[in-house]
Amino acid sequence: MKGKVKMDIKDFKIISDSSSDIYELEGIDYESVPLKIILGDKEYVDKKGLDVDDMVMTLKAAREKSTTSCPNPNDYIEAFGDAKNIFAITITSALSGSYNSLVQAKEMYKENNPDANIYCIDSLSTGPEMYLIIRKLKEYIKESDSFEEVCEKIENYKKHTHLLYCLQSLTNLANNGRVSPAVVKIAGVLGIRMLGTANSEGRLNLLHKARGDKKTIELFIQEMKNMNYKKGFVSISHCLNENLAGALSNRIKEEFKDVVVEIRKCTALCSYYAEYGGILVGFDEL
Repeated sequence: MKGKVKMDIKDFKIISDSSSDIYELEGIDYESVPLKIILGDKEYVDKKGLDVDDMVMTLKAAREKSTTSCPNPNDYIEAFGDAKNIFAITITSALSGSYNSLVQAKEMYKENNPDANIYCIDSLSTGPEMYLIIRKLKEYIKESDSFEEVCEKIENYKKHTHLLYCLQSLTNLANNGRVSPAVVKIAGVLGIRMLGTANSEGRLNLLHKARGDKKTIELFIQEMKNMNYKKGFVSISHCLNENLAGALSNRIKEEFKDVVVEIRKCTALCSYYAEYGGILVGFDEL
């Protein structure tokens, strides 16, 4: 990175792969770079306009194995455009090659644009936790004095963010080598759900088995307390499970003070791995 630059938000761009669950971000130049889901000869591109509900139900009924494809370096280079100050974030490198593609893209871009500032962020997570980091990046860009200061602040902030998830099925995770097939046999049996977190290495860490909405919600609350959550912004993403997302939001507001909860539907990539009924929750303990 070069020396300090004048901090004008118009001079900055935030880029994310599409696992962040957001295609647009107001108030700053932002671009989502799509991942893809592949089923036979059909390709679902994770971008605005895709019928994610139809994709989820098609995959749920399919007997053949499906896969995912991350952006290649040229996809990221195209997203960089002619920006000079870029913050780019990806799904955890423990589960995808998206971050490696981003780093390669940075090296290639810098060969022709040596004065560009590009900071690559491995979220060590996905979905709503990535969204928290993106929101905070925008805030830091507005208030900081240098590109380097934003880099330092966001790395510190990442140490205080968390992801919890509850999945009814782990089939796609297992088929793509993300979890042990043995775990899949437990999930879905007699309505059992798997509740877990993304650990410090960006890998999935299963914490509890739960049955029923009430038990699931109380486990979410318990784990949020264990992770020192007290107040602030919470982001919930769901895959065709608006009722549970709403009930969890209400319970969080009941249990904690000064809480703002935002609910959104998972986009394609997170829907693929969360599968039908999955819930993802991002929050920080600051």
